Amino acid sequence: MCGRYTIASPEEWIREEFDLFELPSDYRPRYNVAPSQEVLAVVQAGDTRRAGWLRWGLVPFWAKELAIGNRMINARAESVAEKPAFRNSFRRRRCLIVADGFYEWQQTDESKVPMWIHRRSHRPFAFAGLWDRWQPPEGEPVVSCTIVTTSANDALRPIHERMPVILPREARATWLDPSADVDALLSVLRPYEGDDLEAHAVSTLVNSPKNDVPDCITPV
Repeated sequence: MCGRYTIASPEEWIREEFDLFELPSDYRPRYNVAPSQEVLAVVQAGDTRRAGWLRWGLVPFWAKELAIGNRMINARAESVAEKPAFRNSFRRRRCLIVADGFYEWQQTDESKVPMWIHRRSHRPFAFAGLWDRWQPPEGEPVVSCTIVTTSANDALRPIHERMPVILPREARATWLDPSADVDALLSVLRPYEGDDLEAHAVSTLVNSPKNDVPDCITPV
């Protein structure tokens, strides 16, 4: 499961990593991104990529109420192609969710310890994401997303059994390609194979989404 993450990288790094011309004008560093909040995502628009804000917690187009999104913050790679809440988005509406770290809570004999997992370089990376558009009976459409998860790799398994799908550069074009077939898409939904992830324990500040400060990622 991925329930909290960070995106505090400089704008220049994000533009370079995702081949973007610009970011939304209201981009700011985030140290404790939580479900139901707006998250930075990248979609393919013709021959270019563009970044914008999506609500975290997928609300399928057929939903009767917004609250369903609270249960749809993650989609399991093993069932994403068949599960009714996700299969339509899996085939038609995929995105890259911009991050530079994520939190998992490691169970110890005494408690659960929050751990921040990030690249050694602190550079941003891409979660595999799905998006959808829901029109409520009244008001503006809600455009929302979910993060695809898979089994943890060997390095992270001692911390948690699941991890978000981190797409390497060479897999991102496939994930965003509107003509990609199911087999090609499923082939990129695998545990991260890089050896550049690091993890360290952080303060329980991160347990509350009200705390969105640099101290959330400070080692303890």
